[in-house]
Amino acid sequence: MPHVEVPPGVPGIRSLFEFRPDTARPLLELAEVLLRGDSSLSTGERELIATYVSRLNECRFCEMSHASFAALQLEGGWDTVDAVRADPATAEIGDKLRALLAIAGAVRVSGRAVTDDLVAAARAAGATSVEIHDTVLIAAAFCMFNRYVDGLATWAPEDRAAYLPRARVVAERGYLAEPG
Repeated sequence: MPHVEVPPGVPGIRSLFEFRPDTARPLLELAEVLLRGDSSLSTGERELIATYVSRLNECRFCEMSHASFAALQLEGGWDTVDAVRADPATAEIGDKLRALLAIAGAVRVSGRAVTDDLVAAARAAGATSVEIHDTVLIAAAFCMFNRYVDGLATWAPEDRAAYLPRARVVAERGYLAEPG
């Protein structure tokens, strides 16, 4: 049961956004910039980074939401998402994305866990300074989002299909688009 009075039947962060619309707007704007703004990383790749961090943080709602967003925007769809969720080291993704996911995983532990070796590996795989920066910021932001969602004990649907309607809206129109 959520720790604050949220609208019944509204899952995860969406319920918290309805509870506090004044804080929802800047958080949605942050997600829009990080995950859909100008970047040499695709929206699907950035959503995959958010998915991976959320999985490591065991935040079911964020993991499944962003997995759905990524699946709609990656060439490999759910196969790619599920492979990364299982083990990025064996997933059929590029070396650059694999190195960036390693950085994101380190951020999830601690900002100080991002080592010179991890950054050097990402650079060797072709990552730019902006891509490394954005990966760290996405991972840090999702640690916050995950703790917000789980810290207030929001509800998360178990069925993957429950996430698809919002995923279609986000994939087509972005985070600032009204649901429904």
